[in-house]
This record gives sequence, C-alpha cells and structure tokens, in this order.
Amino acid sequence: MAAGESTEKASLLHNERLRLLVCFIGVFICYFYYGILQETITRGDYRQGDKEEKFTYATTLVCIQCIINAFFAKILIQFFEHSKPDHTRSWLYGVCSLSYLGAMVSSNSALQYVNYPTQVLGKSCKPIPVMLLGVTILRKKYPLSKYLCVLLIVTGVALFMYKPKKGVTSDDEHLFGFGEMLLLLSLTLDGLTGVAQDHMRAHYQTGSNHMMLNVNLWSTLVLGVGVLWTGEVWEFLSFADRYPSIVYNILLFGLTSAVGQTFIFMTVVYFGPLTCSIITTTRKFFTILGSVLLFGNVMSGMQWVGTILVFLGLGLDARFGKAPKKTTN
Repeated sequence: MAAGESTEKASLLHNERLRLLVCFIGVFICYFYYGILQETITRGDYRQGDKEEKFTYATTLVCIQCIINAFFAKILIQFFEHSKPDHTRSWLYGVCSLSYLGAMVSSNSALQYVNYPTQVLGKSCKPIPVMLLGVTILRKKYPLSKYLCVLLIVTGVALFMYKPKKGVTSDDEHLFGFGEMLLLLSLTLDGLTGVAQDHMRAHYQTGSNHMMLNVNLWSTLVLGVGVLWTGEVWEFLSFADRYPSIVYNILLFGLTSAVGQTFIFMTVVYFGPLTCSIITTTRKFFTILGSVLLFGNVMSGMQWVGTILVFLGLGLDARFGKAPKKTTN
C-alpha cells in the first residue's frame, strides 16, 4: 500500500500539466502582491511635517531585489541541489543578465515618452520576439499550432488593453517615435534573454535555482556599480533613515520577487522561455480582467473579443501547442 502511494506521489510530481499549473499560480499570486508592494513603495506618502518627498531610487530598489533573489536561490541550492554541479559558462549568465536588465531599463525609460497603456501593449508582444529569435538564432522548431496560439494570445491581450484616443490627433504626433524605439529595443532584448536561456537548457541542462542565482549575481554586480557610481545608494539610505517603515515593505517586496522568480525560472527550465513569456503576458491580462469583474466595470465589445481570443489561444496551446517529444533509438 505504501509503495503504491509513493508511486502515485512521484507521478504527480512529474505530471507536466500539474507542474505548469503550479508555476502559473505561483507566478500569478507572487507578482500580484509584488505589484501592490511596488506601488506602495514607489508611490507611497512620505511626509515629515510640511515636507513631502517622493521615492526616486528605482535602481537601488532593483539592486536590493536582485540581492534578495540571489540569496533566496542560494538557500534553495543549499537545501535541494547541494550535490548537483553547474557547468554553465559564466559569460552566458552575464549575457542573460545584461539583456534582462537592458530590457527592463528600456521599457521603464519608454514611459518618459509614451503612456502606460502603450508600454503595456508593447510588452504584451513579448512572446513574439522570444519565438522569432529562438527560430532564427537557435534554429528551434515549433509546431504550426504554437504560432497560432501565440498570435491569438498576443492579439487578445492587445485588444483587451487597447484604449483608443478620443478626438482628432494633432499633426505633430508621430506613429513611431523614440518611446516606441525603446519598446522595440526592450522586446528585442527580451528575445535575446530567451535565446540565452534556451542555450543554457539545451547545452548545459542548467537548473532553475542555479540560473536564478547567477543571473541575479551578475545583475547585482552591474546595478551595484551603477548605484555606487551615481551615489544613489547613499541618498536611498538617508531616505530609509527618515522613513524606516519603508524597510519592511522593501524586504517583503524582495521576498515576493524571490518566490515569484523561483516559479519564473522553474517555468523557463521545464517549459522554455516562450511558455514563460506566455504566462507572464496572460498574468497581466487576468489581473486586469479580475479587477474589471470584481468591481463591476462594464467591458466593451473589443474587450470581450480580446478575452475570447486569449482563452481560445490558451486552450489551443494546452491541447495542441506542445512539440512532439523526440524519441531516441
């Protein structure tokens, strides 16, 4: 009886559909709370008497986040993968972290030139460069159904989030400006990050915790040099001394980021960067859809069409989107 129960548990642990569901729920819950904490920190009320201040230390915040992520990954390796060696080249981790940070900086910088909905719409196309660069650089082969599923999901998210401007646009507005170029750069770097991660999986069988540890160590190194060079870290410490309550929020922010990244890198290692990008894209959609339904907001016809396309794409991807497994003779 005991042997039968252990076999059943083992089969559950190796059930890909269950593992994918756990990854999706983990990413959704962690980054939902992560977003709340991020807004609490960056847009909080910081006031001493008549003096009101704003939080302007985004680079230091991300650096602290990377430190906590690396520390968390090290603990996971110590307890669960202590005997498992990592043969991945250090330069690959460096390239991955640089493209990851570059994509994040580019998308955040784009907000100076485009509005937030435009930025979200641009980033919702993330699965496309991940797929295209994987095909062109790594010669990956996806089933035709995968292309259709990605197209349906990206189109659905775009339709759901798109809000047309009212009124007539002025002549001086341009269709493709510097902000859009930054978004294009961010998407390209997202694709290169996916290529680097796919290369690690294919050639070195890199574990999720080792990938998380080393990418965050490299990111900490780059960001640490940046905040020391600009002196931002000392200004941040002075700010934290004036408002000590922020320390608790930042630690909680780092913890939710670390747990969320654990699920992110687990998804990358077991299912690939493309599936991971689909999950992170649909997470935004479900967050907004949930807020619309919970607060009784009326959905437009375009949003209903977008919702149907997203669910149709996810359903088709779950049924037909997986490439057939290679058999060895």
